[in-house]
Amino acid sequence: MRDDASLRNRPLAVGGRPDRRGVIATCNYPARAFGVRSAMSSAHALRLCPDLLIVPPDMPRYRQAAAQIRAIFQEYSPLIEPLSLDEAYLDVSGSSALGGSATRIARELRAKVVERVGITISAGVAPNKFLAKIASEWRKPDGLFVIAPDQVEAFVSALPVARLHGVGQVTANRLQKLGINTCADLRRIDTLQLVRWFGKFGQRLAELAQGIDERPVQPNRERKSVSVERTFAADLPDLDACLRELPPLIAALAQRMEQAGVSQAGGKLFIKMKADNFRQTTVERGGLALAENEFRSLCRQGFERLGRPVRLLGVGVRFEDTEQAQLELFGDLARI
Repeated sequence: MRDDASLRNRPLAVGGRPDRRGVIATCNYPARAFGVRSAMSSAHALRLCPDLLIVPPDMPRYRQAAAQIRAIFQEYSPLIEPLSLDEAYLDVSGSSALGGSATRIARELRAKVVERVGITISAGVAPNKFLAKIASEWRKPDGLFVIAPDQVEAFVSALPVARLHGVGQVTANRLQKLGINTCADLRRIDTLQLVRWFGKFGQRLAELAQGIDERPVQPNRERKSVSVERTFAADLPDLDACLRELPPLIAALAQRMEQAGVSQAGGKLFIKMKADNFRQTTVERGGLALAENEFRSLCRQGFERLGRPVRLLGVGVRFEDTEQAQLELFGDLARI
């Protein structure tokens, strides 16, 4: 849209080909008005919006823009925690720029990105990462939303629990059945009861309902996992077909690990499979070398669980948990 003015007012998505079971990676707001969303199949997206233009990804261009934006971030703080190519946390509590005002910094930063990179960004300003993440999504696209410390209580009380980090559709539905729709409702539940219902995540829910998030901005985070996966144009009908697809996936995984400068030491191998009915399973095993026979064993277990033709197959390494975490790096060979 930035580089081609003719695309700016039409439904547009980045993704794979619909005839190859491609998936939508992202889309613009005109496309979203038709119900198109990320992670949706390209074929379904076209049914929702027949005029949708789907273009292939251009990672070198995205990385160039991301590097330009990162350079602007560094003008205000060295404490930058990237979440992806286009999202990051900044800790500006120690910055002297613009009188140390986070709101003024966010406003100027957004203006510089428009001027130098030619795209708009949204920003959220808040006392912690949890609230800043929500604030950054509050006025998309091209918005700025501020949650001042004295506004946290009122803002969080009215916040739907579905907006809490880590609450997916299943947990949101469960909370709703328990009569918990907002953080104010959540606060009325004893923390021990939440732990009984949701395990360790119950403690986290209790903290988020109070607006509490003590996680620091971590500029140097370790990867949690590295993996590659492929969605096939035609389903793999049986186990033998799945096993035949493993060698190129394992080779691609080894290459990706080398490029990322990581080793498998102390980690766990895992395999991800999705059946033709979209049921999904993941099987993992720890302390093993990056060997084909180990992935073959995991593949057998996964196929036994599903018992159906396979549309997606992935292999990866999950590293030992540390206090630092990073989003998983997945590469879909069928989308690129």
